[in-house]
Amino acid sequence: MSIVYLILGLVCILVGANLLTDGASAVAKRYGISDLVIGLTIVAFGTSAPELVISVLSAIRGSAGLAIGNVVGSNIFNILVIIGVVALLRPIKVERSIMTNEIPLVLLSSLALLVLGNGVFLDSEPENIINRTGGLLLLLFFLIFMRYTFSIAKSSPDSAENDSAEVKQMPLWRSSLFILIGLAGLVGGGELFVNGATAIARSLNVSDAVIGLTIVAMSTSFPELATSAVAAVKGKPGLAIGNVIGSCLFNVFFVLGTSAAISPLPLRTIGNFDLLTLVGASLLFWIFGWFFRERTITRAEGAILLLGYIAYSAILVINA
Repeated sequence: MSIVYLILGLVCILVGANLLTDGASAVAKRYGISDLVIGLTIVAFGTSAPELVISVLSAIRGSAGLAIGNVVGSNIFNILVIIGVVALLRPIKVERSIMTNEIPLVLLSSLALLVLGNGVFLDSEPENIINRTGGLLLLLFFLIFMRYTFSIAKSSPDSAENDSAEVKQMPLWRSSLFILIGLAGLVGGGELFVNGATAIARSLNVSDAVIGLTIVAMSTSFPELATSAVAAVKGKPGLAIGNVIGSCLFNVFFVLGTSAAISPLPLRTIGNFDLLTLVGASLLFWIFGWFFRERTITRAEGAILLLGYIAYSAILVINA
């Protein structure tokens, strides 16, 4: 029954996120808000809504391992699997501005999480915990990132507008209904998913953290994987870069920041192995794009990323 709750909850979350995004985008468009702003805010929030709902509800219900594991696991999956798969399908040409600006921010977010998660080592605290102060700090980083994003968008409005998501037009009553149903799907689906994941963890005698790092992380990242793979097949592999970067930064700065601000998150079974894997994945992401073959992530490098994720998952299962 727990697996049914898990699957049903995920379906509700994904459908709810899609309806909320479409409805909110249509309302914003009706009142004259540009496609660019909609894409940077409402659509970006909608694609990361599953991680946000699961992590926040886990924090509220006292399942800190699930909340942190979801974010750490999703980011590891995003970099190693999504970039790996896309590079295998079609080598990714990375723009210089992305190499010097955006990807270093992903590495910074991983390092920030590593520092916040080592209070015992760095500050002689009784346990490693991301407290409310750390959560608020992450949220401030998120505001800085959003300010940077808007400034970049304003400096190149033509290209930004061309890349913005197409917004579905619909009557106000329908868009309002989409928003209400979407919110209900997110909240209800989140409850089912967290309950199912927690029950599975207990029945398998493994920690919430391991479930968050594996099952939950992969499940919430599948939509991004599918989107990026389709983009690669259509000859637009570079779109995966923005997808992964935006998701990683949103997950650490906003999702984890919000969760920790609501309730302090003790790391417990999430240790430096997981955090260093995330830092290492972020570093490989930058190195593969910058060196060897200039600003191109090749198929061989994509295979290395995928093998890295397989090795990481195998170690988790063996040590579970």
